[in-house]
Amino acid sequence: MTTLITGAAGFVGSRLAKALLDRGETVVGIDNFDPYYARAHKERHLRDLLAEPRFTFIEADLRDAEGMLAIFKEHRPGRVAHMAAMAAVRYSMQHPLVYGAVNVQGTMNLLDAARQTSLPACVLASTGSVYGTSTPVPFKEDAPADRPLAPYPASKRAMELMAHCYAHLWKLPTTVVRFFNVYGPHGRPDMMPWQWTLDILAGKPLTLYNAGRMKRDWTYIDDIVAGLRLALDHAPASGYEIFNLGCSNPVENLRFVEVLEGLLGKKATLVDTATPPTEPLITYADTGKAHKLLGYTPKVQIEEGLAKFIRWMREEKIV
Repeated sequence: MTTLITGAAGFVGSRLAKALLDRGETVVGIDNFDPYYARAHKERHLRDLLAEPRFTFIEADLRDAEGMLAIFKEHRPGRVAHMAAMAAVRYSMQHPLVYGAVNVQGTMNLLDAARQTSLPACVLASTGSVYGTSTPVPFKEDAPADRPLAPYPASKRAMELMAHCYAHLWKLPTTVVRFFNVYGPHGRPDMMPWQWTLDILAGKPLTLYNAGRMKRDWTYIDDIVAGLRLALDHAPASGYEIFNLGCSNPVENLRFVEVLEGLLGKKATLVDTATPPTEPLITYADTGKAHKLLGYTPKVQIEEGLAKFIRWMREEKIV
């Protein structure tokens, strides 16, 4: 069975493709090399994929509805892992329209192509940011998630709701997975672990909100990929489900910095500033549902995960 992965040249999409290929599956990957960050990083992600005979890569854009339909008609995937998106909360404040075009309309183009062809089981990547600040912690999937703080989580929540319509009306089997603060090797260069590593080494100050007391549920990439594989393997024949994929262990930003300092052998210069309106004080996934129904059990804590990340940064000569 063929799995179609969108965002296959991105952080999570490329690592999922590698995991599926490693267990003998056939993967069709699509990506549009959006210039949000340098193409060279995405080419690095693809480096261990392109030589695989069971991997087909197509440069394509979700916003091209006809192009999406043509890909589905040609490859007839049995499963879809939709990882492509415009991410980054703060960037979405400056460019809100592209989030609607890519994350909402682009996802609709994908779902409609699936509806018109093979009705594959679809696993859609969403975000723990949809919970905002009005949800009791730990965040559970049955929370309304109706008060997003920025265009990015708002677009992801809209994507979730539109996917529910496709599952309800056209019986397109759909699983939504909400990621929590993913990090690790192949991470995006705009993400906090990458930026803070470079800033500490360069002696640049780190800006911490709320005196560094904000907490994030940092989830290592291997745990996220394991959760995605489980979601694909347990995809229902019909219906709609939402699962949190997190570590369920929120860590203060100060502690995160301390771990980085130890790994880099250099102290950070910290600057405290007011918390912007896009940032919740805590992200915290309740993963009980994913554990019960999928068997999901995150294993990597930040001490181990950041050590692997820094090792990868050094191996790639990024630091």
